Amino acid sequence: MNEKTCRLLEFDRVKERVAAYTRSGEAAALIMMEEPLNSAAALTALHGEVAHIITRINSSDSEPCNRLPEIAPLFARLTPERAALSLEDAFALGAFLAEGVRVQLWAKLEAGASTAEASAETPAQDGSDEAEKCAALIFAVVAPDGSMRDLPELRRIKERIRAIQREVKTIAASFARDTALRPMLQSELPSQRDGRTVLALKANFRGRVRGIVHEVSASGQTLFIEPEALIEKNNELRIEERALDAEIRRILRDLTAHLAPYRTAIEHFHARLIRLDALRARAHFAIAVKGVFGSTPETGNGTADICLLKARHPLLAGEAVPIDIAMKNGVRALIITGPNAGGKTVALKTVGLFVLMNQAGFALPAAAAVLPVFDDVFAGIGDEQSLSGSLSTFSAHTQSLAAICRKASARSLVLLDELGAGTGVEEGGALAMALLDNLIARGTTLFVTTHTSALKNYGWTRSAVENASMEFDTVTGKPTYRVLMGVPGESRAFVIARRSGIPRSIIEQATAYLERGDSDSARIISGLQTKITNLERERRAFEEERRAFEKECHKLEERAVRLREKEAALKAGELGKLRALRDESRKKLENLVRILQEGAGKPVTRDKTSAVKEFLGELEEAVREEEAAFETENAFRGKAAMDGTAPLAPHEITPGLAVLVGERRRPGVVKKKAKRGMWLVEVGSLSFSAAPEELYPALQTAQKPVAVSLDLSPAAPLFAELDLRGLRLADALEALEKQLDAAVRVSLGEFAVIHGTGDGILQRGVHEYLKTQHPVADYYFSRPELGGMGRTEVILRC
Repeated sequence: MNEKTCRLLEFDRVKERVAAYTRSGEAAALIMMEEPLNSAAALTALHGEVAHIITRINSSDSEPCNRLPEIAPLFARLTPERAALSLEDAFALGAFLAEGVRVQLWAKLEAGASTAEASAETPAQDGSDEAEKCAALIFAVVAPDGSMRDLPELRRIKERIRAIQREVKTIAASFARDTALRPMLQSELPSQRDGRTVLALKANFRGRVRGIVHEVSASGQTLFIEPEALIEKNNELRIEERALDAEIRRILRDLTAHLAPYRTAIEHFHARLIRLDALRARAHFAIAVKGVFGSTPETGNGTADICLLKARHPLLAGEAVPIDIAMKNGVRALIITGPNAGGKTVALKTVGLFVLMNQAGFALPAAAAVLPVFDDVFAGIGDEQSLSGSLSTFSAHTQSLAAICRKASARSLVLLDELGAGTGVEEGGALAMALLDNLIARGTTLFVTTHTSALKNYGWTRSAVENASMEFDTVTGKPTYRVLMGVPGESRAFVIARRSGIPRSIIEQATAYLERGDSDSARIISGLQTKITNLERERRAFEEERRAFEKECHKLEERAVRLREKEAALKAGELGKLRALRDESRKKLENLVRILQEGAGKPVTRDKTSAVKEFLGELEEAVREEEAAFETENAFRGKAAMDGTAPLAPHEITPGLAVLVGERRRPGVVKKKAKRGMWLVEVGSLSFSAAPEELYPALQTAQKPVAVSLDLSPAAPLFAELDLRGLRLADALEALEKQLDAAVRVSLGEFAVIHGTGDGILQRGVHEYLKTQHPVADYYFSRPELGGMGRTEVILRC
């Protein structure tokens, strides 16, 4: 991508924000070094990898978060011929490899599936096996805290060192215990000089203790002397310490030799982990900005539509005002006009920066984005006047335009700020239009800001060009920073000049000069902008009303479904009761006949049993009729729900009209008109409101379907709280049975039973009864402030 454009759009600042989420300095450097991609296939793959990491972050709380040490400088030392790794280097390498294996394992969706980059790779192919082997070799020598492990060959040397140190300490202590020498010592505690144990001797006793003087204090009052009795032991100690250092170096050389064959595998694993860390940084940035990835238009050739919804400039943080920008239907250039300090340049930079971010795999802080893949982005933004180069503002601007004309292609994005400015209005406008003609003919995508009136007219008269403007609140006299598509904007120079403190007399004189002009284009533009603003306000109001209406319709439909389900459940329950009554009556009557036969000692005559058989036949016939009516209505409802009959028109609906209601086409009758265009409809014994589009013409059938009429009014009084205190258990259960029956009839969702605590007989009896009742979904004691264990909440099935 063009380096100058990246600098003008402050793309490096965005890179720095993304790089701050890395776990290693090498990954941060990789992000700062990478260039935006210009291949649609490669970009799609990159977006997919970042999206995969985002999914892993959101679905897992075990993301490895340790820092990754920088190990690239160590690769050159992983050869037997070169210097061995130091202890610190070995620990850094081991920590990177171990953490890298954890990161790579975490990045997989599940066992056997890795990132989008290498979804079919096994641990051996992705380098995890070699990394684990090398980490195991390192940590067999190096402890987890970075120190050398207590290996057997080191342990023997350390034991000799400790023994010598004990002997040195004993000899030094003997001097402090000697009553003749004690007055000569500045301190009874020995000191260390150059790794050797010495005594602090007063200077005036110098010749009294034979030994080597290692140091004299700054005051000259103290000599640090190594007595002859300690010289040999100190020498032995230094020899053993050198032996320990030599053994550690040998172990590290052996470790380096064992790691050398894995150098290439470690380098590949390192490259994979650094790239994976860069992907993780992109994923965390996307989550932080609540961003989206730009989707590639269908054509995918770099010349397709551009659409940004609620786009926020990433470097403005909370100050950014979301903007909507769209280029559709073959539009190649968008000309943005409007007041100074109204946000034109910010909108221009937002588009260019979003293109760079999208092609670098960075999420875009927007609600949605459609962006082509461009080969390059060119920008002419800002005052590039150069005194040293003898360039005026206009000269520098034209040089920038000339460079763009030489390089721009059909797959380029060009951003031009204040096009046509810096010279005469007529000449600047003509040059700007000719430049746009040339670039549009090439197929270049253009975003332009300007104050030139000629370019505003240019936007109206060219099919490949569209106008846009930055909205300006005429009431407050301030810009709103919103982009209005399809209409040019005024510069509002006088309003801004007045706000900047220019005297009113100057503003009035300027207004007079303007009014004597021949053009009233500013008033035309102002009127168009007002209309656009009003239309946009009405559109937003309409959208809010539409969403509210859809929400209300959804609630009504849910309510209708619940009513239908309750009615079907009640009818099924009544039908079950009829069947149970039939079976029970048959058993009782047959038992009665048997008793009569056995009691009389002889068969009962036909005349005596005819009444019984007639009763049984009538009862069975009544039950069959109820069953047939129920099945007929269900079949009728299912058939009606499947037909394609159109709903009734509003003018066709009148009170008393027989209709079919809802998706299941339940037969009903219109009662009267309700509020908000709704109609009150009676379906069976239920009445509810329905919208006109839910009412269908009643089907004409050969015979009237049998309907089952249910009385939904409670047979007994219904209480929100049923008080059973003072009743015997049998009377209390009878009252509870009536309460439960009445609650089921009217679809009461819940009620409470007050039984008190007492001896607990009434409490246990109520709970045992509720446990056996099918309509009861749940029951439990009330909260302490409502009665606690003396009161039970009963929840019924819906």
